[in-house]
Amino acid sequence: MFRRRTGTALPPLAILVALLLTGTAFQASGAEIAEINSARPKIGLVLSGGGARGAAHIGVIRVLEELRIPIDCIAGSSMGSIIGGLYASGMSIEEIEQALTGVDWSDAFLDEIQREERSFRRKRDDDLNLLKAKAGLKDGSFSLPAGVLQGQKLDQLFKRLILAVEGTRDFNRLRIPFRAVATDIVTGKEVVLDQGDLSLAMRASMSVPAVFAPVEIDGRLLVDGGVSNNLPMDVARSMGADTLIVVDISTPLSPRDELQNALAITNQLTSILTRSNTEAQLATLRKQDILLVPDLKGISSSDFARAGEAIPRGMAAANDKRKALARLAPGENAYQAYLAERTARDPAMPVVEFVRLDNQSRISDELLSARLRVRIGKPLDTAALEEDIARIYGMELFENIHYEIVEEGGRKGIVLHVQERRWGPNYLQLGLASANNFKGVSTLNVGLAYTRTAINSLAGEWRTAAQVGRDPSASTELYQPLDADSRYFINPSLFYQTKQSSRFVLGDLQAEYRTTRIGAMLAGGRELGAWGEARLGYKWSVGSTEVLIGLHDEPEYDFTNGEIFARLALDKLNNTAFPTSGAAGGFEFISSREFFGSDSDYDQAKANWLSVGTWGRYSFLGSLRYETTLDSNAPLESLFTAGGLFRLSGFNQDELSGQHFGLLRLIAFRRFGDFAFLPIYIGGSLEQGNVWDRTEDIEPGNTITAGSLFLGLDTPIGPIYLGYGLAEYGNESLYLYLGKLF
Repeated sequence: MFRRRTGTALPPLAILVALLLTGTAFQASGAEIAEINSARPKIGLVLSGGGARGAAHIGVIRVLEELRIPIDCIAGSSMGSIIGGLYASGMSIEEIEQALTGVDWSDAFLDEIQREERSFRRKRDDDLNLLKAKAGLKDGSFSLPAGVLQGQKLDQLFKRLILAVEGTRDFNRLRIPFRAVATDIVTGKEVVLDQGDLSLAMRASMSVPAVFAPVEIDGRLLVDGGVSNNLPMDVARSMGADTLIVVDISTPLSPRDELQNALAITNQLTSILTRSNTEAQLATLRKQDILLVPDLKGISSSDFARAGEAIPRGMAAANDKRKALARLAPGENAYQAYLAERTARDPAMPVVEFVRLDNQSRISDELLSARLRVRIGKPLDTAALEEDIARIYGMELFENIHYEIVEEGGRKGIVLHVQERRWGPNYLQLGLASANNFKGVSTLNVGLAYTRTAINSLAGEWRTAAQVGRDPSASTELYQPLDADSRYFINPSLFYQTKQSSRFVLGDLQAEYRTTRIGAMLAGGRELGAWGEARLGYKWSVGSTEVLIGLHDEPEYDFTNGEIFARLALDKLNNTAFPTSGAAGGFEFISSREFFGSDSDYDQAKANWLSVGTWGRYSFLGSLRYETTLDSNAPLESLFTAGGLFRLSGFNQDELSGQHFGLLRLIAFRRFGDFAFLPIYIGGSLEQGNVWDRTEDIEPGNTITAGSLFLGLDTPIGPIYLGYGLAEYGNESLYLYLGKLF
């Protein structure tokens, strides 16, 4: 808490007179500076919450600096605590403005770590057409996260911005004494944060209930301070402030004619809650206090894309009260004394002398430590540490990971706090995939996956999935890393699969048949970091092929298949639905032999490569795929297929089949609008390829040219593509797909 200083040093007036007479620049001892500061009224800055509207605080502070008004303490709630905390940490107002307007808020408000940083195992989840949302299953009942967002990226952002004062636990010792206001969600009471981790305090103060998960500090679950005290004038007074500069940017109540839907009503309820405690604080305004209410009409609390527009409006509000504010300016020398007393930031990174884990999970310390690259005895590399944290968070086992710089026994070090997901460790996910060519051939498959994560300290997991629809299937698998680095693994599984296929003649449906198989697979290998994997395996299955509709020139039969395989895969794509950067590819060799339990002997090789580049809103995807049966003798159930959108567009899904398949593609698409939660794309493709039954038929002159135009949406239930395809020989088709195609 800020206290007035008293003493018997030189009288302030004598110091000022002496300085004026000598005409020297301002220089004074610490005692003299303290005496000057103690002689003037203490000014407290009170910053309310209001989301994106809080950028107006920046404009107000800019005018206060122009008027050379000292700020002796700051109390903030929600967004006010963010701006206030950054300013109290020593950031200049220019740095705060740059940080606020330069942040990609649509990304910062998403917990998802960039796909490139997810573990290779987690990337393979994208192959399953599962919805991103996961319902937890804990102690026999469903469990959901405490908030839509866990705030992992915001934690990292705030930590990066206040790094210069990281380790300062007492908020009185910041450049300006500071308080963040939060609310205890258990009791509903106000909590004033005056010590601890500054970035965590700021995060707690802005954790809008249900949107952000509560932040646990000292055993209390804390949410947005606006719930209990959105304009903490009383807090600033308790810090010793004699005069308050109060900035209220809270959202006013909506008139009746704007309350026309459920969302508007919900927003109004929130506004009523914050408005009532704001009015209670405003009722305590005194004659010497100054209230600023910027005109922020048209800027909502969630409109962070327009946050920059609020800054000049904050300046305008301060300039409207410029005369009243100017009276608070103490004079040049007193202002210089104020500046001299503020603690300067130390930009040097601390030398790390130890690393300690606060591991609140079932995952071993060894597994976490293996993913950290902090070098003992070297200055902290924050960029590398954030990458390490992202890599750990990318395992998708943890609710929150944050670090602190602490000093213990004269040694500085890092404490990494790791919190396991409280709504896990078991999850249910729905899956959905559909295709329709508007010619009578359509598919719909609905799946459900149950995943048990962290079944041991090495992060083993067991997944069981089932699918109903046109292609019923079921599988169960164990994925078990064998070392703390998760480099080596084993992956046994059991599976039941059906696939319904169609036979076309000149574009007309002639027959449909189903291939059914049941089997087991044992695989093992090595992850090559987050970007790739090498594996070897043995796969055995028995099955049958039966005709469902129409006539077929192939007889119905049973088969047994036994094969060994070797696969090398790479995946650096940033997105599988509509990628805008990165590359993916792989090579696989399959050998089927009677010695391995198969009916027939044959060898197959598969190779593919895909690369993406983006210029502005335009993305270009180039890919090459080649799959071949070395002796052209694979049985019907092992043939390669083509046809469908982006796989020789214009043909029906899997209309073409053969012993060999080649495809060269160039796909271009453009993103429209800035809808973070429902991106819209329009694009087209140019394709060249074919299937062949004999090796001697594979030549450039024996390929098919095809292309497409499509509209795409990346939705919460998966990507949707509506396309029109056209190929040589008059083949054309409309397509509607739900599920990944690239």
